[in-house]
Order: sequence, then structure tokens, then C-alpha cells
Amino acid sequence: MSVKVKACSACQRNGRLTCRRTRLGEPCLKTYLLESVDLLRRARVAFQAGHTLKENFRLAQLEAVVQMLEEHECDFVDALGRDLHKPRFETVVSELMLVKNEALYAINNLRKWMQPQHVERNLSTSLDECVVVREPLGVVIIMGYWCSPVQMCMVPLVGAIAAGNCAIISPSECTAHTSELLHRLIPLYLDNECFHVIIAGLSDLPQVIELKFDHVFFTGTKEEGSKIAQAAARTLTPVTLILRGKNPCYVDQHCDIATTAQRITWASFHNAGQSVVAPDYILCHVDVKTRLVQALKSCLAQFYGCAPQESRSFGRMVNTDAFNHTRDMLWRSGKVAVGGQVIEAEKYIAPTILTEVAESDAIMQQDILGPVLPILTVNNVDEAIASIKRQEKPLCVYAYSSNSKVISRLMSETSSGSFCSNDSVLQSLMVALPFGGVGASGMGSCHGHYSFDTFSHKKSCLLRSTRFECVTYLRYPPYEERNLSLMSWASGLSQKSQGWCQIL
Repeated sequence: MSVKVKACSACQRNGRLTCRRTRLGEPCLKTYLLESVDLLRRARVAFQAGHTLKENFRLAQLEAVVQMLEEHECDFVDALGRDLHKPRFETVVSELMLVKNEALYAINNLRKWMQPQHVERNLSTSLDECVVVREPLGVVIIMGYWCSPVQMCMVPLVGAIAAGNCAIISPSECTAHTSELLHRLIPLYLDNECFHVIIAGLSDLPQVIELKFDHVFFTGTKEEGSKIAQAAARTLTPVTLILRGKNPCYVDQHCDIATTAQRITWASFHNAGQSVVAPDYILCHVDVKTRLVQALKSCLAQFYGCAPQESRSFGRMVNTDAFNHTRDMLWRSGKVAVGGQVIEAEKYIAPTILTEVAESDAIMQQDILGPVLPILTVNNVDEAIASIKRQEKPLCVYAYSSNSKVISRLMSETSSGSFCSNDSVLQSLMVALPFGGVGASGMGSCHGHYSFDTFSHKKSCLLRSTRFECVTYLRYPPYEERNLSLMSWASGLSQKSQGWCQIL
């Protein structure tokens, strides 16, 4: 069913819209700014009442997330199929299974994460107790991205729940069916006062953020992330930004070409290339370029057949804007080695490999987020590292080589949100590893314990007694040189220099 921008008269009478997207012939599903204010108020009241503080409450909500995904697997498969033509396999593995693993990992580790962390005792704390207590931030907002609309809403939500926060989730308006499904299901499974879903247009999110949350978690483009950060700064709200960019992939002359081609092909064309962690371009050693291109061609034929448009394993572009953007870059860059076909009516772009690409080409100047993989050549690893360092820091760097020294150099001499050798994407799916950006690719991280920390405040707590005032009196006025000398002497007793306050 088609989706169009429409505002009904009933919506217009209720005030400013925070979303204008609806399905033709159905009641409009939108969240107004005034409704967002009310949802935020309800969530804040619930948080201040302490509803989310107890371990049992958090566990129940996490278990409800797992239950929701299991009981409505078919609904999610259908929604993502409508939005992205996403194959069932990809939906289950990269969306539902990933979120369930996050929730189960949090359930199994929650008690340990919630325990106060005791600081190592030294001279200054031998008679006191120093602990770090992780307390929830409050009411947070999580803004998902359309390329993985379930994963990018629900993985941060798991962390927010585990840390004891209330949350408002804003799925992407681009994936309308998935957003509407989350809007319908979350109230049926999660606490209705603590957790809410708003359907909001991207252009309206800065105004929503200015309502004042305790943390903002955003996934999207650098341009969008900058606007979100500016809006959050006006209310001094901390942010986590996961920002897409151009992820380089170096292919060394010393590598298993067949395996390398399979893993790159899977990572680059999964979800029709619409992934923030997919390789954006290949820096290929000149000696293996011909072999690599041929191996990539073979993998595409093996994965999607001779007619990828008929393959049930290949997706479509999310909307006409994304289609036009990718098609225009494709037509203005390099030489098509395989693919290149487009069908506008289906928003279909064939899995495409480009050769003879220059750094000045259009496709190297903008994010791709589509099924097009440019290949550039380099003469050695030094050129590859120099090329990567000329660009802004990416979300991911990938390197394929059987030479451990080459891998070590790429890992240590480039800066990125994450790094993976001899494979792609997997590092962003592991619950035990943080996932996030650096520099232009964002700030903060999520997954597992790192999500818990993102949505927690580490409160320093010093628990003292009123004993030994005969010593601590030295800090009080009137200040005397004798007292200062005693304090300086006590400070010098510790070779580890724990600080002058030891005697206090």
C-alpha cells in the first residue's frame, strides 16, 4: 500500500504536527507536540515515583521485550518486507535475534551491573567506604534510523530499561509500517506510564528534544546529528550520536580472495546496502584488483542469481529519495564492472561494483547507503592508511590480510568507531563489544554493559564516620604553618601520591 504525506482536518485542528506521514485510506497515526508534552510528563511522574528503580521491574520489562519479539515475529517480518523488501532471514537474524540477545544478556547480568562498585582502598579510604553507584538518568528519548528500524530503536531501549530509565521511542518515519507496528505493540507489552512511542517527522525532532529529556540517543546522518546535538545543547541534554559515514575496507595482496569476496559481498549488499556499518568503498592492492573484481562478480551471481531483481534475498531502496540519491551517484562515478541496472517503479538498484573510481568522484564525496560498491586501488598499505586518514573518522574500518603486521598497522594507525579484520559488520553485532563512533562518526556507545553505562550516571559516594576528628581538625581555620607542614609530610608518605587529602 502506498504512503503519502497528508494532514487531515482533525489533525490540523489539534495543533502543530510532529509527524505528517500516513497511509492512504486509513486513520492518520501522528503524534502532536502537545501529546509529546503529555507523554513526557507521564514518564517523568512515573520515574519520580521510583517505578523503574527495582530490579524486578526492570527484569519484567526486559522479559516483555523478548516476549514481544517472539510472539510477533511474523508481524515484524511483514512490516520490514513492506518497508524495505527485507528478506525474512535478514529480519530475523539482524533485527529480531540481535535485540533478543541484547535483552537476554541484560537479564543475565542485570544484578551484577546494578551493584555498587567499590573503589580500591588506600590510606585515605582505609577507614571509610568509597563506592560508585550507577543511578538512572531519568526520561530518555531514543531516535531510531530507517536502515535497521527495529534494531536501532530496541537495542538502546534495552540499555535504557536495564539502567532504570523511562523512555520515549521515536522510530523513523521512513519505515512507516515498522514504526506503526512498534507504536501498536510496545504499549501492549511494556509499562504504559514509563515507555511510550511517538511517530515524529525528522524535521520536527529538534522541537521535541527541546521539551527537555535527560539523555538523547540518535542514529542517523552527520547533518541530522548536528541539528539534534544543537537542539539538545539548548537544554544542556547529553547525547549519544551514532552517525553514518564512509567506512573504508582495505584488501591486501596477501589474503584469501575467495573468502574475502564472500564476506565483503554479504556485508555490502545485505539489506540492499542500506546499513550504517557496511563497507562504503574498497581500497584494493593493485596486484589483486582483477582477481577481487572477478571473485565479487561470482559471489553476486551465487548470492542473488543472474537476475537479482527476482531474488527473494535482495531488498529495495527505502523510498524514492534514497533511490534517486544512489542512482545519481552511480551514474556520475567510475565504470560499472557488474550491475548498474535500475527500476524506478520498484525502487530497485542492482547490486553494483564500480571500478576506475577516483577520490574526486561524486560517490566518494557522499554517503552511499545503497547497493553500490566502489573499488579504488592502492600500491601498498601505506597508501591505504594515508587515504583513510585524509577522510573524517569513520564508524568502521575493515582490513583483509593474512599478514598480522598489516592488520596491526591498520588497527593502530587509523582512528574509527570500530575495527574488524578479515570480516565485516560482525563487530557491530557483538553484545560484549561497544558500538559507537568517534569524531565525525559520533560519540558514545551502546551494546551490553556499554548501553547500561550510557543510560546511567556514575555517582561518587564517600561514606565516612565522625571518628578521628583529632586528625582531621588540621584542615580547619585558622590556618597555621605547623598544620600545613604536617599535612605536607603525610602526603609525602605515599610513594603513589594518593593526594594531600589523605590526612583529612
